[in-house]
Amino acid sequence: MDSMKWLLPNLTAPTWMDITVAVAFCVFGWLFQHFVLKKIITSSVTFLKKRQRNFQATVLAQFNNAIRYAFMSAVVVLSLSNLLKIFLFTHFATKNFVLSIMVFFAFKGIYDVLHYYTKQPLQLNNDEERNVLLPFFLRIGKVLVMILAMFTIASFWDFNINGFLTGIGLTGVAIAFGIRDTLAHVFGGMSVALDNPFQIGDWIATEDQKIEGTIEDINLRSTLIQTGDKGLVYVPNSYLVNRPIYNLSKREKRKCELFLYVAAENEEEQLRSALSTIHQQIYLHANTEKEMIHVYIDEFHQTSYRVLVRFFVATNDTAVMLSVRQDVLFAIRQVVSEYDIVLAEETDDDC
Repeated sequence: MDSMKWLLPNLTAPTWMDITVAVAFCVFGWLFQHFVLKKIITSSVTFLKKRQRNFQATVLAQFNNAIRYAFMSAVVVLSLSNLLKIFLFTHFATKNFVLSIMVFFAFKGIYDVLHYYTKQPLQLNNDEERNVLLPFFLRIGKVLVMILAMFTIASFWDFNINGFLTGIGLTGVAIAFGIRDTLAHVFGGMSVALDNPFQIGDWIATEDQKIEGTIEDINLRSTLIQTGDKGLVYVPNSYLVNRPIYNLSKREKRKCELFLYVAAENEEEQLRSALSTIHQQIYLHANTEKEMIHVYIDEFHQTSYRVLVRFFVATNDTAVMLSVRQDVLFAIRQVVSEYDIVLAEETDDDC
């Protein structure tokens, strides 16, 4: 006890009764927060969810630990105050420490809320409009909360924040030159987010087809994409900014295009009838778009004609599109056989 006189000059030695009361008060406080306070918070969360106030319910649920820890800290401080006969909440030697603990738990609750929505950002979006910038804001918000908590607690101890910020600013300029590539990725990600070409869950592909897959997450430096073989690719944001991006999830139709080479020796009337029949067969298919069907000769070669067959399938599913294309190919083969169309030796299909 004598070693603590420098901090608490008026400190008196506690009796065994004081120690017993302090321990009992801590035990009672723990039981209260575990069986009463926790139940109150849980019941409040359930009540808010039933009222369709999911955001408020989530915030309260994430503040659960912070509230209980802050309560137990207050209980311990009160127990020590009773034990030492000094009110530690207002004593000049301890009030800053106690206040720092309370502020820490307040910021911890905010941090837990941001951390929860960082893992599940879609819960903050509505069905009408999804904000792809949200993952950026949530991650930046977590960093800002930690910085603000640090500065707030430092201010209680008369820390020279101005000098610290000046040093940080000078150091930041030097560091910026060393991490300019990383900054390029970060600002590239911001550009992607502002343009909003895709969001989490979309299926995208780059123009060169080197990257194709589903957006899993959008980070400050890179975008996480899951490819068709279930692999995960971390693509730098600056790479996406500098290339055309196809948002395949937004497609409502799939274009199917193929070329049929027929010999020039075929009679014109017979060939026209065959092409008209092919057009009709495509039109009658249940999954093809009726507004745009092209079945025409588009090139003339020395010994053959090139026939362009182009149509659209009302789906975004590749399997459905390939199934329709297969049906059309079988129909073309049957029409060619019925009209005795002579095919050229070279063929070149493209779909």
